Amino acid sequence: MKLVFMGTPEFAVPALDALCAAGHRIEGVFTQPDKPNGRRMKLVPTPVKKAAIRHDITVYQPDSLRRGEGAVQSLEALRRIAPDCIVVAAYGQILPKEILELPRYGCINLHASLLPKYRGAAPIQHCILAGEKESGVTIMQMAEGLDTGDMLLQGRVKITEDETADELHDELARVGAGLALEALAQLEAGTAVPVPQDDAQSCYASMIRKEMSRLDFAKPAQELHRIICALTGFTTLDGKRLKVLRSHVLPGTGDAPCGSVTDPETFTVQCGEGTLLRFDEVQLEGSRRMGSEEFLRGRKLMQGQQLVTP
Repeated sequence: MKLVFMGTPEFAVPALDALCAAGHRIEGVFTQPDKPNGRRMKLVPTPVKKAAIRHDITVYQPDSLRRGEGAVQSLEALRRIAPDCIVVAAYGQILPKEILELPRYGCINLHASLLPKYRGAAPIQHCILAGEKESGVTIMQMAEGLDTGDMLLQGRVKITEDETADELHDELARVGAGLALEALAQLEAGTAVPVPQDDAQSCYASMIRKEMSRLDFAKPAQELHRIICALTGFTTLDGKRLKVLRSHVLPGTGDAPCGSVTDPETFTVQCGEGTLLRFDEVQLEGSRRMGSEEFLRGRKLMQGQQLVTP
């Protein structure tokens, strides 16, 4: 099938690789413009652009598909290509009606949730924050609304107790790549069965804000653990910012003040409602990330030492 692929982050790369490996003709890849990074503000290509170059596919990087000269040029390019289908995976731009209606089989989107739940920009993180036991990928036929199109396929995965957003991301990217191939085969064969979403069951996964990573030790350990798994938590230790990248909830209870170190040998911290949380991987401001065992070899903690989250 003759395709155009639209995507930007690492999540989209397995799908692009799978489409190429399956023999689909990718006539163009649309991705977000290169962004400056680092002290020298050097322009860095998106992961999808790097993959497209590796596959020797023409890359388009318009600032917008809805307005300006870039939108006009993009629409002209898509009309020249005349794709059978446009496959979208975390592109980061809203497609206008003219593009949605252009391909023979329409536009399909890989969304990293079990729609209609967790529509929006950050479904993986919000799914973990909410304590969901499973997630998945939905292949949907794109419409003008935000993640509101009819569903074609879904793939489900279990979420383990200590699974991080990065780990779930990689698993969903792999599942989504396989589903995209299956959806295209069904569209071409005429066997796809679109299923409308139940808007009453929907919820919105908003963009992640920095303050959402804040560890308020008055909250139960399980809630803080979910923040750490989903986002990476932060607090301060001796006035320096401390990132917490991995943790686990301990059985049993404690009665120390919230935010105090109850076991300096294992970096266990008192949380709300008498619960206890052990930090497994941390990164102190100005240092590299490391396991807590290694961290504690170089920095002695004291019983009752207080962590303060501004």
